[in-house]
Amino acid sequence: MTPPEIFDRNLRRLRRDRAAPDFAAFDFLRLAMLDGIAERLESVKREFADVLELGTFDGAFLPPPGARITRTDPGALFASAVGGIQADEDRPTFPDASFDLIVSVGTLDTVSDLPGALTLARRALRPDGLFLAAFTGGATLSTLRAAFREAEGDTPAARIHPQVDVRAAGDLLMRAGFALPVADVETLTVRYGDIFGLFRDLRGMGATNLLPGTPPLTRTTLAKAANAFAERADPDGRTGERFDVVYLTGWAPSPTQPQPARRGSATASLTEALKRKD
Repeated sequence: MTPPEIFDRNLRRLRRDRAAPDFAAFDFLRLAMLDGIAERLESVKREFADVLELGTFDGAFLPPPGARITRTDPGALFASAVGGIQADEDRPTFPDASFDLIVSVGTLDTVSDLPGALTLARRALRPDGLFLAAFTGGATLSTLRAAFREAEGDTPAARIHPQVDVRAAGDLLMRAGFALPVADVETLTVRYGDIFGLFRDLRGMGATNLLPGTPPLTRTTLAKAANAFAERADPDGRTGERFDVVYLTGWAPSPTQPQPARRGSATASLTEALKRKD
């Protein structure tokens, strides 16, 4: 069965093209994600020869020394600026076993077929290849979501993307066939003087609403949402907004990896061990 198109693919490309010229002024969230990916990559003591970056933005991700890197992005301007390829993460693009490291920073939260994208990434990895990803999920934009819910009352529109929580993300890694899957989350809080500052950042990141069929935002609703956002301000007049960054780590299966013990292979009895402890 063909997965549903959760996000408008064409609008996603257009929004990324709109953000590309001035992205450096709004890249704080992606820079935080890149730092997290760099920390995780530094802990891996092995060499990588061929690297694929899914969602390159401005090409700020630095591959390991000596590695060849292929960069892709859903947006034409981001891709062309770094000599990359315009491609969607959930559409087949590369042959199986082409890379030994795949990195995705900041785009998987707007992929219509996330399970399919993860499966394609796993297939594009060589045995024992590494997959690292970071994207916003969990309770991201919870303040904005609450403000819109208050502004629109009993008939709220879908104005903020559905979010993948860390547990579901880990399940998706296993479903895609990754070995040794790990999913964890880090929370960032950014404080704004008003709702319009948050809107500017989301627009500058290319992170505004991509859900098809969302009704236009009326002036009345916008005014109510702005007021609801301001009512949640701290004593200094600034309102905190939450960004949950979900990190994924997974390996392409390989016979050389540590394997769980076969069921029934234990040579000691837990019951006997507890008796000895008593």
